[in-house]
Amino acid sequence: MSFPEEPLFTYWPYLIVAALGITFFVQVYYLLFVYSKLSRYKLSEELPDQALPPISVVISAYNEQDNLKQFLPLVLEQDYPQFEVVVVNDCSDDETPWILRELASQHAHLKIIDIGEHIRLKHTKKFTITIGIKAAKYEHLVFTDADCEPASNTWLKHMVTPFAAGNEIVLGYSPYFKYPGFLNKLIRFETTHTAMTYLSYALKGDPYMGVGRNLAYTKALFYRGKGFNAHMHIKSGDDDLFVNQNATSQNTAICLSAESHTYSVPKLTWKSYNKQKARHAGASVMYKPRHKWMLATQLISSILFYLLLGTALAVMPHWWFIPVGLYVLRLILQYAVFTSSFKKLAVADLLWWLPVLDIFFYFFICLNGLFNRNKKQTSWK
Repeated sequence: MSFPEEPLFTYWPYLIVAALGITFFVQVYYLLFVYSKLSRYKLSEELPDQALPPISVVISAYNEQDNLKQFLPLVLEQDYPQFEVVVVNDCSDDETPWILRELASQHAHLKIIDIGEHIRLKHTKKFTITIGIKAAKYEHLVFTDADCEPASNTWLKHMVTPFAAGNEIVLGYSPYFKYPGFLNKLIRFETTHTAMTYLSYALKGDPYMGVGRNLAYTKALFYRGKGFNAHMHIKSGDDDLFVNQNATSQNTAICLSAESHTYSVPKLTWKSYNKQKARHAGASVMYKPRHKWMLATQLISSILFYLLLGTALAVMPHWWFIPVGLYVLRLILQYAVFTSSFKKLAVADLLWWLPVLDIFFYFFICLNGLFNRNKKQTSWK
């Protein structure tokens, strides 16, 4: 005697609910055991009394006439006892050389390195940064970009302070200027989410990246790690790949006081933003395996959570309270964890947009990475 077999689709609703529950708990793990590290982190606004070491600020510039005129004086006028600013002019064909010379006539601590164009050689940012490091006369190095504005005249004091504790790498934070429009909100949210991730992991004892718009490390570490040799063939990654290769729980600290931020000019079009994120996706393929795994798990679980959420509502509308309940609970946890971090990262206004931006962020990053992960990079800007 045989019994009729039930079709597999009979169990689909249960499988969907189970999968949704798994992705939900993966998300809960990241919220409670990773991002909460930054949420609970106490900011220190006080500066130490000990003597600060002399430092070299390194900036790479290519056709940055407007940005140099607006932002470089703010770097040169930092309240710091002894420092130099090394600007590497990479074959600029605008007014960059003349602006730099005019500023150098007013500031003796500005050092200009001009790189001439070679008919058979295309420079990368890693090449210009390496030239700047070799030209720097001090051991402690601080990096930023030509389009960055220090939040205060004590930016350098705050960024250098962790060196006193024996650290070799200091991870700073660089938000984007606030402009009208949804693209700007997405850019600022993506930057915030990235910062929350790398800062939280650094506090967790597993630093994996930093951003060159606000980063510091020692010249000794650069030479000991053989600079950018391991990934010189990738045009981007002068910041995150260097940190990924050299950072440890013992030699890395974060600097997050409001005075230590450097604000940067965001992309103004979807095309330029997509190109920028494509470069970043190309560098991530060189991360250490465990870092690729942890970042991929967080991204994929978020994408699957939203996809399974929609599928559950479509397939079993009579059980709507399960997916809706999980979504609301996840959102409550996000607000509980993110609110403090968003305030520390100067983007509290984006909390109102969290439900929308969270969805756009994950699907945009996923699609961008999917199509550009192995795309050949042709420029560093």
